[in-house]
Amino acid sequence: MKIALLLALLMLASTTPPAQTADDPYLWLEEVQGERALAWVRERNRESRAVLEKQPTFAADRARILEILDSKDKIPSVSRRGDWLYNLWQDAKNPRGLWRRTTLAEYRKAQPAWETVLDLDALGAAEKESWVWKGAACHGPDYRRCILSLSRGGADAVLLREFDTVDKKFVEAKDGGFATTKESRSYVDWIDRDTIYIGADFGAGTTTESGYPRTIRRWQRGTPLDKAPMAFEGDPKDVGAWVSVDDTPGFERITFVRSTDFYNTRTWLLAGDAKTLQPIDYPSDARFAFWRDRVLIELKSDWKLADKTWPRGSLLVADAAAYLKGERRFDVLFTPTPTRSLDAFTVTRSRVLLTVLDNVAGRIEEWRVDGGRWAKREVAAPFPGTLSVASLHDSLVRDDALAEQYLLSYTDFLTPDSLMLGGTGSDARETLKSRPRFFDATGMRAEQRFATSKDGTRVPYFVIWPQGAKADGANPTLLYGYGGFEQSMQPFYSGSAGSVWMSRGGVFVLANIRGGGEFGPAWHRGAIRENKQKSYDDFIAVAEDLVKTKVTSPKHLGIEGGSNGGLLVGAVMLQRPDLFNAVVCQVPLLDMRRYHKLLAGASWMAEYGDPDKPEDWAFLSKYSPYQNLRKDQKLPKALLITSTRDDRVHPGHARKMAARLAEQGHAFLYYENIEGGHGGAADNRQLADMMALEYSFLWQQLGR
Repeated sequence: MKIALLLALLMLASTTPPAQTADDPYLWLEEVQGERALAWVRERNRESRAVLEKQPTFAADRARILEILDSKDKIPSVSRRGDWLYNLWQDAKNPRGLWRRTTLAEYRKAQPAWETVLDLDALGAAEKESWVWKGAACHGPDYRRCILSLSRGGADAVLLREFDTVDKKFVEAKDGGFATTKESRSYVDWIDRDTIYIGADFGAGTTTESGYPRTIRRWQRGTPLDKAPMAFEGDPKDVGAWVSVDDTPGFERITFVRSTDFYNTRTWLLAGDAKTLQPIDYPSDARFAFWRDRVLIELKSDWKLADKTWPRGSLLVADAAAYLKGERRFDVLFTPTPTRSLDAFTVTRSRVLLTVLDNVAGRIEEWRVDGGRWAKREVAAPFPGTLSVASLHDSLVRDDALAEQYLLSYTDFLTPDSLMLGGTGSDARETLKSRPRFFDATGMRAEQRFATSKDGTRVPYFVIWPQGAKADGANPTLLYGYGGFEQSMQPFYSGSAGSVWMSRGGVFVLANIRGGGEFGPAWHRGAIRENKQKSYDDFIAVAEDLVKTKVTSPKHLGIEGGSNGGLLVGAVMLQRPDLFNAVVCQVPLLDMRRYHKLLAGASWMAEYGDPDKPEDWAFLSKYSPYQNLRKDQKLPKALLITSTRDDRVHPGHARKMAARLAEQGHAFLYYENIEGGHGGAADNRQLADMMALEYSFLWQQLGR
């Protein structure tokens, strides 16, 4: 299951832009740290701040959002490592964060006693670096030694440094500590206390065309990294190569994976002689995972075996030893329906816990073996809203009292998050933490509606009404969407939006368009590559429905999206400019002619297509925002937001779009945070500032 996490956190590489060409005079803006480009950025930032800071509520909004982000009453999310629950805590005093830990007994208290393991702000001050936390890989079962991933300014590229959680200090390279000196999209997994696997940029030819590690080395403590022997390598055209070490006692396994594209993998099991790689046969687009003496396979396409076809979206379980010998006998733990899809699954020592989306509302199912057969139990949980489950099982802890316990969280648009401690076989739960109510929701209401897309598909969306709002066509309304990479948009509680948008009369709308995962693999794959336009058709259909039912009108309707969602709003802005009066376009893809040459763009060709192939450019060219801007269009005003340190989606997308908007005389604003990575901000203060700028823009454009 580590592989799935690694793939979800795919990082991106950089590239050197070519010279300016006649059809693209703004290639110089792809020079991220170029002097001319940064001067252009600073001037655009100055112009935009001058406009947006005039909004009377800007300063108060920024202060309120920061207060919410820094609240000491928010729920500290935790991950278990042995006897400890670890958390990264950020607040006004600790903007970059405290990496800290406590016990479950303490965590149950209203005010737990936390032990600080590492102070990121103090570290940054001492080393004169803008360190941003990117995670830790720790060696069990004592979890004393961890390899930390630290980023400069929030970029995805990191440095790896070994840390001792007992002595609370870094293990220096001169003392045999594992440490890298070159920033890279790196990851590690421990083999034993003195040996790790590492995937990183080791020099020419060791990364894929997408910028991810292509080779994996076995690194022994006390030896130079450049002398570490090769353990596995992928192809330059792969997305990347990965490794996972399962050290569950009695079920130890090492697997190597090639991601041949964003949705397809090939996996090898390292045999007992530690020299032979055994290929594992499974549908390449399926999610494959070992779990003790079993395998779990989540299908993304129909799988026909003999006279049986398992439908896409199903979750299968089988005996691992028999499966590796070629047997294909399965039990099915989940089969999708037109309205139900598998959102996620996790395991305890003996159970499989499923999170299921039922018309975009979460439900929990628990599966166990009873008398040789798998049996399902519906878990009584809050509904309708968003549920998530985190197992507390640690396979390295013998006689573990937490082996069948898990953390269950629930939230919806008007209900703050709550975190509960549950156990398999029972619906009894203990509420551990509850997020405070950051805004008065009295009189507010949330409802689910359906729009009809261009091809007749029913598209769900949520409308959150402020107190006293009427369907009179005059409500300032913000429509948010994503529609890509099988990511589901589910209900969430936003103290910031509730405080500075809905509490002042703004309507918030969340669209569940195709390209997402709300209804499983079919919902996603119905809007990729040559069918990507269907995402935009769905979004337009929701906007039209909002106008038709007088929730709002084009004068008061704004749209927002980030990353793939930035591409969404960029495309829709040009296709239906008559529908909107404001566009917030965050860290976007916009130049689909060159996206695959910028940072990790090549890794996304399974989603969008290859613009170098004429047959793919034929459909990409129809919606690529940068190529479809026209001077004669009357466009809604746009605010483009990006980050200089975003090494995932190149800031050149937003920069070049802004330059072309200016060239053609269109009204727009542009803001680029110098730090922040793909999230746009490196800490809560930067995030609060960025969000306040966005809400100032929305109120200026959409207010009554």
